[in-house]
Order: sequence, then C-alpha cells, then structure tokens
Amino acid sequence: MKAAMEAVGVAWRVRAAVVALVLAGSSAFVPAGSAAHAAERAHAAARAGAAARVGAAARVGVPKAPKVPANFMWGVSTSGFQSEGSFPDSNWTRYVARKSPGVTDPYKQSVDFRHRYPEDIARARALGVNVFRTSIEWSRIEPRRGHRDPAALAYYDDLVRRIRAAGMRPMLTLDHWVYPGWVADQGGWTNPRTVNDWLDEARFVVQRYRRMGVLWITFNEASQYLYRESVDAPLTLAQADTMKDALVRTHRAAYDLIHRIDPGAMVTSNIAYGTILNGIMDAVLFNQVTDKLDFVGVDYYYGASLTNLSASNAASGEPWKVDPEPDGLYHVLRNYQRRLPKLPLYVVENGFVTDNGKPRKDGYTRAQHLRDHIYWMQRAIGDGVKVIGYNYWSLTDNYEWGSYRPRFGLYTVDALTDPALTRRPTDAVPAYRRIIAERGVPSGYVPVRKPAWCTVENLLTCLLLPETPPAQ
Repeated sequence: MKAAMEAVGVAWRVRAAVVALVLAGSSAFVPAGSAAHAAERAHAAARAGAAARVGAAARVGVPKAPKVPANFMWGVSTSGFQSEGSFPDSNWTRYVARKSPGVTDPYKQSVDFRHRYPEDIARARALGVNVFRTSIEWSRIEPRRGHRDPAALAYYDDLVRRIRAAGMRPMLTLDHWVYPGWVADQGGWTNPRTVNDWLDEARFVVQRYRRMGVLWITFNEASQYLYRESVDAPLTLAQADTMKDALVRTHRAAYDLIHRIDPGAMVTSNIAYGTILNGIMDAVLFNQVTDKLDFVGVDYYYGASLTNLSASNAASGEPWKVDPEPDGLYHVLRNYQRRLPKLPLYVVENGFVTDNGKPRKDGYTRAQHLRDHIYWMQRAIGDGVKVIGYNYWSLTDNYEWGSYRPRFGLYTVDALTDPALTRRPTDAVPAYRRIIAERGVPSGYVPVRKPAWCTVENLLTCLLLPETPPAQ
C-alpha cells in the first residue's frame, strides 16, 4: 500500500518516462539521411504492409456496433455533497474551509439540488433515462452521533419516491467520499470504530429503502477516496494503509448486510479506471472484493495510450486539456469482462469536461464525445461483453471537489455568478435523448475521434488500430 500511494504521487512522471522510452525507439530520434534512418524506413514499410494485410483480413466479419438490449439501463449520475448545497458539518466542508490542496472556490450552495431536485428529476425523466444515481449523505442524516435528522430523512424519502414515480430506478451510493464531522473528529477511517459506525448507518439506510429496486454502491471509487483522504486529511502512509484495510472489510460486510436486508438487490463498489496505474488502483479495494460484487461498475473518463501526453493535465488540475480516447472504453470493458466473465458490467460514470463551459479549442463537442463513447460501448456489447447500463456524469454541473471550473453537466450551471442557478441545456441533451430513444447511436454513425494508437489496454493496437464500421 505504501508503494501504491507513492506511485500515485508520481503517476504522470512515470507515464512520461514510459512515453519517452517508446519514442526513443522510434524514427523520431534517428537522424534523417543516415543508414539507420533508411533501415528504420524499411522496417516501418514492412510493418505497414503487414498491418495492411492483417487489416484487410480483419475487415471480413468486423463486428458492428449493435443496438443495446431492450432492457438496458440508461442513467444520469450526481452526488450529494457535490450538488445539494446547504451541507452540514463534514470532512469535506472542513477541507473547503481550510482550503486543502486543490480547493480554489467556495462551496456556496453548489447547484442547490437539495431544494431543486423535483425539477432536476423532471429533466432526467425528459431525457428518457430509467436510472437516477445519487448519494445518501451520512453527514446529513446523522449530523451528531446517534441523532438522525427528521428533515434530512424527509428529504431523502421524497427524493427516492420522486425518482421511482418518474419511472426511474434509484442507484444509491452509501459513501461518495464524505462523512460527518464527528467521524472526522474521531480520526475518520484511521479509527477502527468508524467501520462499525458506517455499517450502522448503512443498515439504517438500506432498511429504509429496501424493496425499491435500488442498485447499491458501497464506496464510490475507493482508490480515489483513499488518495483524496491521503492528501486532504492528510494521512500518513501507515494511516492510508489502515484506511485501505478498513474500506475492504467494510465493503465485504456491507455486501452481506445489504443482501440480508434487501434480497435480490444488486451491489457493487464502482472503480475508477486509472490509465497506466489501473493495476495499482484496483489493488486498493477491487481485487479483494471480486467475490462480493453483483456487477462491475466502471467509471471511465481518460484513456491510456502511450503517446497521449495530454493525460497529465488531469493530474495538474486542468482535465479539459486531456485528449479524450473514447475507444479506450471498449478495451477497458473487454478486459474487465475477461477477468470476471460471470459478472455483468455497468458504466457508472462517463462524461466530458470543459473549461468553465467554454468550447474546446479542437472543436470536439459534448454531444460528439457522448456519441463516440456510446459507439464503443455498443462495440463491446457486439463482442459479447455483458454491459447492462450506462450513466452520464453528470446531470448538471456541480462542485468538483474544490472548484466549479471543470464543467461536466448535461445542463450547465454558473454556480459562482448566477444567483438563480439556471440550468442551461448543452448540445448533449438532445443527443442523449435520441441515443436512449434509438437504443444507441444513430444507424451508420462512425466515431468523430479516431482510435488511439498503442493503448496499454490492448497492445495489439501498437500494430493495428481497431476498425470503426458504421453502427447498426
């Protein structure tokens, strides 16, 4: 675990080193006109000829992107702290107050989902989604040990009721990186008592919303949760190791608890796809709980091709500068299915980030990004991957863990400058509505963004890029 945390800190330097090694073996570092350069050109021509022959053979019977199954789950995602506003004392309200690393904006009222949820649920319903993901916030329900707030319970009861009344299935996250201030006072996840406190709260919440068709998520992105706590709490390496073990034990106990209280429910802990560090990130929790998952929940934002240096911008706080790799979703889904062939997969989060809502310099739009990712998800389904659902992150812009600058919303909101917190639709709103109605991208669709060269998820792409036949 210590090595894992240190590796997270140097993630993008490692990536850059890998890229440098790859490029060092390419013709880019061979002097033009030299014998070595001539030999390299000959080798490149031979590789190109071989790739062309393989490609011609592969085109015969290349699987197309089929429509998704009729019972497919289309959804939108958000989280309580990031969107609700009016937030009670918690670890994260404290991080914001003391301006922990990465915190640049005040929380204010976020996008005030706490008081505007009926209209946001209506927006989701108008899209045609049948899943609505949010979190039930422990800090709001139990602001003091042993005291459960009646107003908070009434709010969440009505939220779940309205989701169901709108024809949507609740996907409820029990822990989206936030816990009450009194838990922070006892040391958070470094105190063994927190495991039992968390399970007591989980038991209460699951009993309250059992038999409602809930899709349960224990911990959102455990690897990132651990990383953020290590930075923001902050934690020593020994404390981080303690937290890691606590998360694993808590998920395993929660899985059994949920199945006892809500038989037949589906339970997971969604994973953050972590590019070249994915093996390290999966080792935080996922690898130890594969026998306690009913589906693999995948969060996918960035790819992992060896020459995409722009990915380092995600670590430097400018994710809108990352060049998206939609085809990476295809490889990631195939690889997780290969690892766990008996489990279905669900894309719990996928989305597009802009810089304060401004257009990208390359002209790539939110709607194009959405369609490209759905195309590759359909390709994975065509290859036999059991994908059962897809959620867009997020329904509206929200507080991205210290800043309102990264905009992920289908509906954009100027949280810092617009007192009315107006929801304005992006071009992805009609695009997603059409995708849902047609069970996938339009027939004949071909991705705008070309497949990435040499993705670490499939090294065969270093020789041959995947085909992009028109969608069915």
